[in-house]
Amino acid sequence: MFENYNMNELNVSSTAYINWLEQIIDSINDGILVIDSKGIVRVINDEYTNITGVKKGTIIGKKLVDVRKGAILPSVLNDGKKRTGIYRQEGNSRYVVDMAPIDSGERMIGAVSVLKSVTEVGKLTKELAKSREALGKLENTVGDIYKTRYTFDDIIGKNAGLEKTVAIAKKASHSNLNILICGESGTGKELFAHAIHYEGKRSGYPFVPVNCAAIPSSLLEAELFGYEEGTFTNSKKGGKIGLFELANNGTLFLDEIGDMPVDLQPKLLRVLQDGRIRKVGGLREQEINVQVIAATNKDLENMTRKQRFRADLYYRINGIQVVIPPLRDRKDDIHVLIDHLLHHTHELKEMNVTNDAISALIQYDWPGNTREFFNVFQYAMNMTDNATIEMDHFPEFLTRKTSLPNTYQEKSLKEVLKRTEQEIIQQTLKTYGYTLEGKKKAAKKLGISLATLYNKLSE
Repeated sequence: MFENYNMNELNVSSTAYINWLEQIIDSINDGILVIDSKGIVRVINDEYTNITGVKKGTIIGKKLVDVRKGAILPSVLNDGKKRTGIYRQEGNSRYVVDMAPIDSGERMIGAVSVLKSVTEVGKLTKELAKSREALGKLENTVGDIYKTRYTFDDIIGKNAGLEKTVAIAKKASHSNLNILICGESGTGKELFAHAIHYEGKRSGYPFVPVNCAAIPSSLLEAELFGYEEGTFTNSKKGGKIGLFELANNGTLFLDEIGDMPVDLQPKLLRVLQDGRIRKVGGLREQEINVQVIAATNKDLENMTRKQRFRADLYYRINGIQVVIPPLRDRKDDIHVLIDHLLHHTHELKEMNVTNDAISALIQYDWPGNTREFFNVFQYAMNMTDNATIEMDHFPEFLTRKTSLPNTYQEKSLKEVLKRTEQEIIQQTLKTYGYTLEGKKKAAKKLGISLATLYNKLSE
């Protein structure tokens, strides 16, 4: 059976060498039976005896077909073909057998059977089922953790410019292209990202947000791609799953992508191009199916010209661009925001807002956009002792920068809004000019059609 092994290389006798191999075989937890080229049983281990009840003294040195009627292993010796998953029974013992020939390269020198009891297979099957159940629970938990919180219904405003942005975002949600959301801080970029994921076909899978500016550059790669065990000092046992893998089949939201380290950008580009990731410290690549929604308050196009952001990455993430207008360009939405806050966030009592308070809100430029507006208005709602919000209830910085003209006193909300709208239109026309081309630019800036602009001017 072992005639082709070179015992001299191991500096042992033939007997010692065979004993050494038998000890190795006996240490295996599966049942092992080996026959030589003549079909004579040369080796069985203790586990073979435990599974089948056949003892070494009754089988070793004898032809397998003589002692085990219906044995299939000699057929493997004859045709050189493997067999797997063969069900066998010996008395009350039931087991599954895998069989393979032993080929020296020049000729067949034997064959081997590997046995596993049906009882053990059953136990392993149950353990596998438990593992699958645990994995399913984990996947459901991940899905619950990374669910979207907002839809397009949560985007408040009737401004034409905002409605156009929402229309583009809704179309983008049904695409597999990567999406770039541009807008100043506080305009609601993450809200749009949530809504796009919720509206699209990936809504049943995770939405995983990550702020590229909030994670140290030295850790961001490991967070995105994961790492293998032992890659870092004090790294987690078993390694760590990355956010890309966590978002598989779903959406990865890369907020503040303009702050991504330059040395990490080519690695992100490669993932977006190839659809494959490799953990830090790992060798194996893994396919992923992730839609990336990126967001920024920076001018990435200008950054590419200054070589502060990779142009090829910019083009890759900019499959569809969604540009959110700032609040100062859609002040006609302020009364909509006021109405929303009064009716949806303060249910204890009816409240109203004085005209001078509304005018102050309209005159202010809101550098922090809707986020700042919500904070200021909710602050005022908590400062009032009655059901009316007045100028004095706003933070000092707002009342210091705005003052209500005397002409607004004693006027209705409709009159105040109309007067403010007229002033905004006049200021915009002063910026772009009163020529036809200037009016077209002004209308575009205001988010209205040229015909609507003419109608408002005629009023």
